[in-house]
Amino acid sequence: EDQTDHVSIYATFAQTHAPSGEFMFELDEDEQFYVDQDKKETIWRLPEFGRAFGFDSQGGLADIAIAKSNLDITIKLSNHTQAASEPPEVTVFPKEPVELGQPNTLICHVDRFFPPVLNVTWLRNGQPVTEGVSESVFLPRTDYNFHKFHYLTFVPSDEDVYDCKVEHWGLQEPSLNHWGTEPLSPPHPPCTLSPRTWCSLLQLPQSPILMFHQTVYNLQSPHTPGQP
Repeated sequence: EDQTDHVSIYATFAQTHAPSGEFMFELDEDEQFYVDQDKKETIWRLPEFGRAFGFDSQGGLADIAIAKSNLDITIKLSNHTQAASEPPEVTVFPKEPVELGQPNTLICHVDRFFPPVLNVTWLRNGQPVTEGVSESVFLPRTDYNFHKFHYLTFVPSDEDVYDCKVEHWGLQEPSLNHWGTEPLSPPHPPCTLSPRTWCSLLQLPQSPILMFHQTVYNLQSPHTPGQP
C-alpha cells in the first residue's frame, strides 16, 4: 500500500455573505498563503515562503470568480435552498506555558463548522478587547467543514479572566469559552499559524451558502513503500 508523505490543498469557496470568497493553499495542514481579494495580491503566511516560492494572485481571483458564477447558478437550480449549518467546537488555550507577568498569546481554535461565517470577540473580565487581536483565514478540513484560529496577545495576571465569544448560524446562542490562569500549559501542541489580519465583527443574517470546492493533492516521495 502506498504511503502519502505530504498532502497539499488548494481550497476555494464562494458564498452570499462576507467573506464573499476565499482562495488559499496549505501543505500538511499548515497554511502557506491566501489571496487577498481587496488588494488582489498573494499574502504569504511567512515572508520566507514568498521568497522561496511564487503564486500569481490572478489565478486565485479567477477561481473565486468561477465559484461565484457557479454559486449563482446553483442557487437558482436549488430554488434558493439553504445549506445546513454545522455548529463549531471551540477550544481556548495559551501558546506557551503560562508565567504570571510574562507576555503570551491566547489561541481560540474554532473547529468543525459550516458555513465559513463567524463573529468572534475576545473578552477580558467581561469587556470586549480590540487591541492585540488577530486571526487566520478560514482553513479547510477534509470533511468539507472549516476551522479557524483567533489570537490575543496578553500578559497573564491572577486578576484577569478571558473569554472567546463565538457566534455562528449553527449555534442557538453565542458560545462563551472561558480561560483563567489555572491552566499552566496548552492542552495540545502550540499552534504555529501566525496572525495576519485584524479581527473584525461580521453581521450574521440568515443567507444561503451553497458553493465550496476543495482539491486534495497527495504528494508521494520517490522511495518505495516500506523504506525509511
